Amino acid sequence: MTTKSSIKPQETIVLSVGGSLVAPDGGINVAFLKQFNLFIRKHIKKGRKFFIVVGGGKTARHYRDAGKAVIGELTSHDLDWLGIHATRLNAHLIRTIFQDIAHPRIIENYEKKLVGWQEPLVVGSGWKPGHSTDYDAVLLARDYHASAIVNMSDIDCVYNADPKKDKNAKPINKITWDAFQKIVGNTWSPGINAPFDPIASQLAKKLALTVIIANGNNFTNLDNILNGERFIGTMITPITVDAAYYDHEYYAGQKSQKGNPVYSKSSFGGVVEDITYKYRASWIKKNIDPRTCLDIGCGMGQLVGELRKKNIDARGIEISTYALEKASVNVKDYLSFGDIVDIPYDDNSFDLVVSYDVLEHLERSHLQRAIKESIRVSRRWVLHKVYTRENKWIHFLHDKDHSQRSVLTQEYWLNLFKYIPNVAVSKKGMRIHSLLETLFLLEKNPQSAVAV
Repeated sequence: MTTKSSIKPQETIVLSVGGSLVAPDGGINVAFLKQFNLFIRKHIKKGRKFFIVVGGGKTARHYRDAGKAVIGELTSHDLDWLGIHATRLNAHLIRTIFQDIAHPRIIENYEKKLVGWQEPLVVGSGWKPGHSTDYDAVLLARDYHASAIVNMSDIDCVYNADPKKDKNAKPINKITWDAFQKIVGNTWSPGINAPFDPIASQLAKKLALTVIIANGNNFTNLDNILNGERFIGTMITPITVDAAYYDHEYYAGQKSQKGNPVYSKSSFGGVVEDITYKYRASWIKKNIDPRTCLDIGCGMGQLVGELRKKNIDARGIEISTYALEKASVNVKDYLSFGDIVDIPYDDNSFDLVVSYDVLEHLERSHLQRAIKESIRVSRRWVLHKVYTRENKWIHFLHDKDHSQRSVLTQEYWLNLFKYIPNVAVSKKGMRIHSLLETLFLLEKNPQSAVAV
């Protein structure tokens, strides 16, 4: 386990709670609020912090309809303000429910940042005309570096057409912001019925954020979202990351038309990379000394080659066919195509299974499965190097990598490993400060490992 500071960085999650969940018919959904109360408190105990931004729901619509009934049409400005005040009423209700753990201030002006707050929960309401609370949720994710935005709605997912009008409408599991904007458009109007505010979508796209839209009444499903398991919902992402993406990442030619990054290595970068693989192989030999090893996401097999030089029977799997084709002839026979969520080896095949900078590229819904797969094929040891928020140095040397879908805190990963049976996190050989690197060494069926 990496060295920890005295203050544990917590995972911060933004929940954009649809007002229809709180006030579905102008009344209050007490049953929902009771479940929501238990849900939030449970995850706070797991070391999470929340920003909750709540919409206006039918309360806003009732006030708008009343105004129209008396004087006819209302201006967009007045319609917006009626909706904003409805969100503030709902926000005060949420703040009251969590008054023992919530920050005393309800955020109504998102330009006034919180400084040094300690509470695990902050409540926000609508701000100003021109957008919905979805936009405010995006502002919070930007300003407080949230790991996820979950839009809690009264629908299970986004469809390619209105399912109430089109019986052939199909659910969408994953979509890019470009494609999503073709569905919702780019114009805001008060009371618009869109799964995510068009103005918020534009900002989320600019910030390269990922947003998950799911049914807020399904708390088991919401647990799955936060715990890295498969869930029902729609994930909106900056780009599509698949095997083809990683082919482009390793491709050494011209930049692709899709705008995906390309693999290019300067002479200095090549030297650093070579040293890195030699160091990793030496660390593995010294601290674990396995007879067999599997490198998940092996790229062109550099680590496999270094391990084999140390008389370790190393193999590698990789989803980029281009990387496999360009591997050195010395290691190509020991590499094969494979995905971390479906590793093509039998149970207990290797003394050690490793991955370096792989897990943070997975979507949250694949994390549990990926970790369990790596454990399944190991006889004893599993080593995951994960880029976490504590690795501050990387911000000075690298631009943002949009393919990193799960950049979370060290505490999040420890919690994730903690709830996997028959595995413990070991401190064996761990002396690297988390400012530089985060390593998790797991021992399967542990006898002497120190559990965290």
